Amino acid sequence: QVRPVESGGGLVQAGGSLRLSCATPGSIDGYYTVAWYRQSPGKERKLVASITAAGNTNYANSVKGRFTISRANAENSVYLQMNNLKPEDTAVYYCNATPGVWGQGTQVAVSS
Repeated sequence: QVRPVESGGGLVQAGGSLRLSCATPGSIDGYYTVAWYRQSPGKERKLVASITAAGNTNYANSVKGRFTISRANAENSVYLQMNNLKPEDTAVYYCNATPGVWGQGTQVAVSS
């Protein structure tokens, strides 16, 4: 199974911004919903944001107003713009387009 490829993570100070990118396997038209999840050490993977082919979005309460998910069909990509980052946003971020198929993830670290 071809996996999504995440990129854009890094180390930033609290209050900073990062933009994560997800390249979906094949045409994005084949995926109705694409989502970003994150996992911190010792914790379960949790949904951060999702977007449907119609452009409907859903966000975890902890990131509402700070994160924005977008979908670029021509690029077969989904983005996660993260603003006003907090130390509690530190995690490995994963893109998911097919249930059970995960990429390598991209590490986000936010220093206080």
